[in-house]
Amino acid sequence: MGDIETLRAELVELQSQMAFQDDTVQALNEAIASQQQEIMVLRRQLELLKQRHEEQAATSSEQDGPSPVDERPPHY
Repeated sequence: MGDIETLRAELVELQSQMAFQDDTVQALNEAIASQQQEIMVLRRQLELLKQRHEEQAATSSEQDGPSPVDERPPHY
């Protein structure tokens, strides 16, 4: 009977470890999904910023005369 009790204890221990691993895998999966969504949002924001920068660069190059950034300060 000692062998059966030992096997039963080991089985319970294995089931406990498996339940813990299942919880850990689920938590990691949720973290990865959340990070993936955040990466997608950040990529979209980066695309919008790049587009805005390109539009501003195109607009500033179309203006006549130097831009205020390119002008010499009055003390020169």
